[in-house]
Amino acid sequence: MRQSYESTGAADAGGPPHVLVVDDDPTVAEVVAGYLLRAGCTVDRAGDGPSALARAHTHRPDLVVLDLMLPGMDGLEVCRRMRARNPVPVIMLTARGDEDDRILGLERGADDYVTKPFSPRELVLRVESVLRRTRPDPAPDPVRLGRLALDPAARLATRDGTPLSLTLREFDLLAFFLRHPGRAYSREELMREVWGWEFGDLSTVTVHIRRLRAKIEDDPAAPRAIRTVWGVGYRFEAEETGEEAGEVDGTGGGPGEAGVTGPGATGPGMTGPGEGDGGADRHA
Repeated sequence: MRQSYESTGAADAGGPPHVLVVDDDPTVAEVVAGYLLRAGCTVDRAGDGPSALARAHTHRPDLVVLDLMLPGMDGLEVCRRMRARNPVPVIMLTARGDEDDRILGLERGADDYVTKPFSPRELVLRVESVLRRTRPDPAPDPVRLGRLALDPAARLATRDGTPLSLTLREFDLLAFFLRHPGRAYSREELMREVWGWEFGDLSTVTVHIRRLRAKIEDDPAAPRAIRTVWGVGYRFEAEETGEEAGEVDGTGGGPGEAGVTGPGATGPGMTGPGEGDGGADRHA
């Protein structure tokens, strides 16, 4: 018999957030759990992937701290299966120094990662930052721009009326862009404004830009909404819809107009691939 997937409702009701810590190292799990308990969280623990999925299925956490290297089923697969059931926030722990592994974790739906060895206090700050983002403002206002609409209270984003499947950070990043169109932001500024961090690995921003583009752009390889700005970062522009887009394409923009994209574009306000992203991704 299949069990229901019920939320604890603790964080939404103003109670202590419930965090599931998944790590096969008892010492690491104990230290992390201790710091989270002192920070006011309730904590559950699991030592492997199947146990983590079972605990999350019967007692839904508000956030999961998940080790990448687990016996039997690695953290990437656990994250994928958790995300398939419910968009629970995930912070991934990894002992690997390879950036590709960290990026892969983010692309599988993790909201953040911390590399071992790590400061437990830093981890708690990351947990608190993610949890703050899961609690909507008391009276958030919906926003609509071009083909995109977003309702913060319902945590719902749509494109041309079709719901978008976004992770926590993707939703927050899109909300920020919709409220601040037309201005270029560096990755450092986006990390501070969207993630709430004063420091961190900027590839986190790059990966989320790439993931968001894949979900809101007609052609992520030639983005029209989230533009890469040479030497700066990213700028969001509202996409025209239907007839408007046809009219713009029909008149044709010359190479001297602002907002031109491509390798040959130069000058203030021009955009093109590669700039502002440290070379991590051609279009991110």
